[in-house]
Amino acid sequence: MNWRRYIWPVIGIAAVIASLLLLWHELRGISIDDVWAGIIAIPARGWILAALSSVIAYASLAGYDHIALLHLGKKVSWLFVTLCSFTTYALSHNIGGSVFSGAVIRYRAYGTRGLTGQDIGVLVAICWFTFVLSSIFVGGLVLVLEPEVIDRFSGTPHHGMAIAAGLAMLILVGAYVFGSWLHLRPLKVGGFQLHYPALPIVARQLLIGPVELLAAAAIIFFALPAAGNPGYFVILGVFLVSFSVAQISHAPGGLGVFEVVFLAGLSHMDPVGVLAALLVFRLFYLIIPLLIALCVVLFFEHSQLGRSES
Repeated sequence: MNWRRYIWPVIGIAAVIASLLLLWHELRGISIDDVWAGIIAIPARGWILAALSSVIAYASLAGYDHIALLHLGKKVSWLFVTLCSFTTYALSHNIGGSVFSGAVIRYRAYGTRGLTGQDIGVLVAICWFTFVLSSIFVGGLVLVLEPEVIDRFSGTPHHGMAIAAGLAMLILVGAYVFGSWLHLRPLKVGGFQLHYPALPIVARQLLIGPVELLAAAAIIFFALPAAGNPGYFVILGVFLVSFSVAQISHAPGGLGVFEVVFLAGLSHMDPVGVLAALLVFRLFYLIIPLLIALCVVLFFEHSQLGRSES
């Protein structure tokens, strides 16, 4: 039996259980009625802006695949790419292990459009790298502009260290742009090679990727109560930390992990209001996209079945 295939699922389930226990400990004095009251207290403007932010986030995620296909020089219809990307991220965000689950979904979809396994491997790598690059870029900006974000998790001020880390992250991004400009040799990760994209593609990566992160964080920001709200850039920083930890944990949908870290980052705010905003985030960023994605998958598989029979 190949026990290695079960490592990450076991880690993910363990992370969910541990986080839910921590979450229960943190929220044991809060009732469901309190949370429901917090959700009702969100004004209509907050709901509308949160929903629009979700649309922008998923539109930007679709841009990841468009960037990768542009790098590969492959032409696939705009609608197909957008639906494939949306479905990929909607499912992988809920399943967990987004790189691997996303690869399976894309292989099934893009294989019908003539892309080889190697093409899809490069596409997945570029999409993953665009996300990492964007996270480093936005994270670096947040640490430079709002270094006190680190204090929310460490409990002690480390402003100088935070700014230094932010500058280092921005330098890494600058080195990537410089490498693309000079057409340096491909990046090697094990036996895999990733060629530096052309500068216009790098520019798209540094535009579309950050927009997705900014919009995803905005879902929570617009749903949070005004009382004690530390401002958008702080929320963005807490979001980046929470989302990164949830991704690393491999917990399906970051369940529990995301909430625990986010509540720790906003410990000065009313936990009822924060939890209500996080539920709105799950609704717009995870649940609704998942339901739509399942409909897209069913339609796609039905159409493929019809083609095979004809």
